[in-house]
Amino acid sequence: MTAYDYDLFVIGAGSGGVRAGRVAASLGKTVAVAEEYRFGGTCVIRGCVPKKLLVYASQFSEHFEDAVGFGWTVGETSFDWKKLIAAKDAEIARLEAIYKRNLSNSGAEAIEDRAELVDAHTVRLVKSGRTVTADKIVIATGGTPNPHVALPGYELCISSNEAFDLPELPKSILIAGGGYIAVEFANIFHGLGVEVTLIYRGQEILSRFDQDMRHGLRKAMEDKGMRVILTDVIAEVTKSPAGHLIASTMGGETLAVDTVMLALGRDPNTDGLGLEAAGVEVDELGAIVVDEYSRTNIENIYALGDVTNRVQLTPVAIHEAMCFIETAFRNNPTKPDHELIATAVFSQPEIGTVGLSEEEAAKRYAELEVYRAEFRPMKATLSGRQEKTIMKLIVDAESRKVIGSHILGHEAGEMAQLIGICLKAGVTKDDFDRTMAVHPTASEELVTMYTPSYRIRNGERV
Repeated sequence: MTAYDYDLFVIGAGSGGVRAGRVAASLGKTVAVAEEYRFGGTCVIRGCVPKKLLVYASQFSEHFEDAVGFGWTVGETSFDWKKLIAAKDAEIARLEAIYKRNLSNSGAEAIEDRAELVDAHTVRLVKSGRTVTADKIVIATGGTPNPHVALPGYELCISSNEAFDLPELPKSILIAGGGYIAVEFANIFHGLGVEVTLIYRGQEILSRFDQDMRHGLRKAMEDKGMRVILTDVIAEVTKSPAGHLIASTMGGETLAVDTVMLALGRDPNTDGLGLEAAGVEVDELGAIVVDEYSRTNIENIYALGDVTNRVQLTPVAIHEAMCFIETAFRNNPTKPDHELIATAVFSQPEIGTVGLSEEEAAKRYAELEVYRAEFRPMKATLSGRQEKTIMKLIVDAESRKVIGSHILGHEAGEMAQLIGICLKAGVTKDDFDRTMAVHPTASEELVTMYTPSYRIRNGERV
């Protein structure tokens, strides 16, 4: 029997990689986890966590405005970007330390070095020059923003990575993209007082989301003063003598802004990992190809999370890691379940969604019942804000099963998490109807929509 230095070597210390390494070590396996940048990965260091902190910060401008309608007198306010970023950095450092401590406490070795494959069982640590062997290898290196190098002037632009550490808050920003990262940062910067323009090539923002959510959010953003340019793209970015960035669009517009941010998708982080040397197959995007059990074409090498380009969400990477543990170390082959994943867009207002959109469901089911409510939330009656909440349930008319739920409104992400449990359990519309409402809440609308707003039969609204 071949002796290896480790039972498991993990490349990448994001949420998926750390979970795989920590749990394997707790089972008594010899484990090392290598990370070339910072422990915690995209989510903790330059993704979900710092983004949510910035979302909270950006909401206070509206809170101050709303307070007046409830009898409060709000004095002069000001915002300190550097103070926010310093507080964010302190929190991220705290979380990174926890990730390292959890690995250490489980018995895993944390290696701060870049790791590259030499062959199917051998890893080279670049800084130290050390070579180690492992029985099993997990690649969990995540994704990285697409720099869009085909764009003239791309080097003058920032990605979401740099947005978290700008030395100064810009007075104006142009954000290219229509996905959740672009939309969330548009709302963040607007809430912090930045003049925001969003440009997207599509007919509507947030492709693959329910059309009502897409349209409702864009209208809310425009009503707040953000400019959204659709069916257009940036053709070139240059720098003016005064230091401003000048963005020219294919549609003939010229925009002068302080900052241009490109949020045009993310690429699997596989460059230079030695995948060819180990014989690991990648697709045309550079993503590692895996089977239903997250195993690559090399039997002892697995890949988890965004590097596989399946579902790019932190909880999914963690789930895939737990399935890997069951498969590789507990003799219980387990496939990750990528169906009915609840998700949220932390815009203002938020979108929370789980299951099929109306458009997707219409292609799969012969007849649908669509329940839809649109209303001003209770808080807005005194604040004077005109923002609307939209809630939708998509129901298979034959089985009465709820196959989609979509919410645009405050705390929509929290609601989507709980509805996700319901849809995973296979509840029907009758189960919703039998559930007593919690009053007064926005979510009570989900259990008080008794009559379909309309039906869709064979793809046509009737």
